[in-house]
Amino acid sequence: MKAVVFHGIGDIRLDDVEEPRIEKPTDAIVRLTASAICGTDLHMIRGTMPGMKPGTILGHEGVGVIEALGDDVRNLNIGDRVVIPSTIACGNCSYCRAGYYAQCNDANPNGPSAGTAFFGGPQETGPFPGMQAEKVRVPFANVGLVRIPEGVSDEQAILISDIFPTGYMGAELAEIKPGDTVAVFGCGPVGLFAIVSAKLLGAGRVFAIDCHEDRLELARAQGAEIINFEEEDPLETLKRLTNGIGVDRAIDAVGVDAMHPHHGPGAKKAHQEKAEFKREVKEAAPKTNPKGDNWVPGDAPAQALMWAVEGLAKAGTLSIIGVYPAQVRTFPIGMAMNKNLTMKMGNCNHRKYIPKLLELVRTGVVDPTAILSHVEPMSSALDAYRNFDVRKPGWVKVELEPTQLQ
Repeated sequence: MKAVVFHGIGDIRLDDVEEPRIEKPTDAIVRLTASAICGTDLHMIRGTMPGMKPGTILGHEGVGVIEALGDDVRNLNIGDRVVIPSTIACGNCSYCRAGYYAQCNDANPNGPSAGTAFFGGPQETGPFPGMQAEKVRVPFANVGLVRIPEGVSDEQAILISDIFPTGYMGAELAEIKPGDTVAVFGCGPVGLFAIVSAKLLGAGRVFAIDCHEDRLELARAQGAEIINFEEEDPLETLKRLTNGIGVDRAIDAVGVDAMHPHHGPGAKKAHQEKAEFKREVKEAAPKTNPKGDNWVPGDAPAQALMWAVEGLAKAGTLSIIGVYPAQVRTFPIGMAMNKNLTMKMGNCNHRKYIPKLLELVRTGVVDPTAILSHVEPMSSALDAYRNFDVRKPGWVKVELEPTQLQ
């Protein structure tokens, strides 16, 4: 079968690989009808998430049809349409039972202390073959597959595999209450769903901070008040629009590949931090392999965190759902401590949220496809990756259709 395969930093290919098979009685084999490209995939290709094993199939978002089931999967049938949570969980350990599926004690073969297991990730996450392929083996399938209800399309369901749950968890971690003022840093797919989720939880105002006009316009369409950090200083604008108070809640939906301003009033401040940003980049991405404009790490890894902490009102809450690998150690802890901030963060417990979000989509409360910009055949995956990586205008979220190869 065909799959998108990681060969090294800056090197991905569409390869022929072996089809998966049942290995344990709790496994399932799913024929994928939709997968997607995520910003986390870009971290690995850019070198800001190290430890990738050459030969690993990429992709942690999947929707498909069950082709085979192990004997101990008793709640599903061959032929069921399913969405696959990005993180892998056993469903039995104390963490899974408490809803912390991303911290499952048993899913990661590297042991309980290794942390989150997910599809298509670095060595420390498994590794497990990913879902930018025609088929995938799903461990602990009785927990790791969720049946898709009638009336929910593949295009809707693929956005519930990872990015909608991650955005929703980000809003939940932020402790948003009705009437709260919220700032979301980053208007990529996860940030856009964080905006949607903040509104669902009753936020009174939501500010969206980014530098890409197409993404800011999507944020405006979701009801957010937009701030382009290449045109104005985002902190000065946040303070002015909140009468000097700041926001109650902030969500970092950017992560380690954050960028600093290159134009406007913010660029002058960034220039003063040039040496520190350079040090942070070296810390975050000790090895890189850019090819032209592609696979270039962010030039200010801690920028979104700095803005979020500075933009919060005293006693506010910071939610971090952007990805930061273990080697990153920069954080404005003094400022956060002296403002009495609450901080919550982590990898998404996808299986906790997927059933609820499927129901919101089925009943028409949310149509996630407003954020889906492109549906491409798997044969065009490498071009789609390159366009998504450079944030080409209009390229916000890309679904891949593996069935186009058959």
